[in-house]
Amino acid sequence: MSYAIISLGGKQYRVSEGQRLLVDRLATEDGKTFTPDVLLVGGDGAPALAPEDVTVTVKVLGQQRGPKIRIGKYKKRTGYKRHTGFRSALTQIEIESIGGTKKVASKPKAEAAAKPTAEAEVVETAVVEVEAKPKTAPKPRAAVKPNAEPAAEPDVAAETAKEDES
Repeated sequence: MSYAIISLGGKQYRVSEGQRLLVDRLATEDGKTFTPDVLLVGGDGAPALAPEDVTVTVKVLGQQRGPKIRIGKYKKRTGYKRHTGFRSALTQIEIESIGGTKKVASKPKAEAAAKPTAEAEVVETAVVEVEAKPKTAPKPRAAVKPNAEPAAEPDVAAETAKEDES
């Protein structure tokens, strides 16, 4: 496999073995390895979308901060000036290997198997509580009012005649 597209922190990166890159801060200690989600593997023939049998091993080299970005706001003729700065928190990683089968440890698998059953019980309990809640009766509809006759239009000529007399 010559390259892979992985997903880290909501972003996608095209990587190859031995490549080092800066990504958004990861909550992983320095020197630890992990396997990100593999979206595509290519380079040897046709690319494979979302391969189940391929893993990418990534090693965390260290945490660092990006370059300072200066931000200035200005509005003319008002004396309004604001300045601030920003430095992004980054993690430097190295791609150790692309390919191979997924490594599954026995302890995490046993814990993973035990975890869904506990979550399933919680979900079932929540569903039972929702179903046990009694439904309220619908509100009665208001009675239909009979159509009222439209009010007679005022006689404009009569009003003007009264005003003329006074």
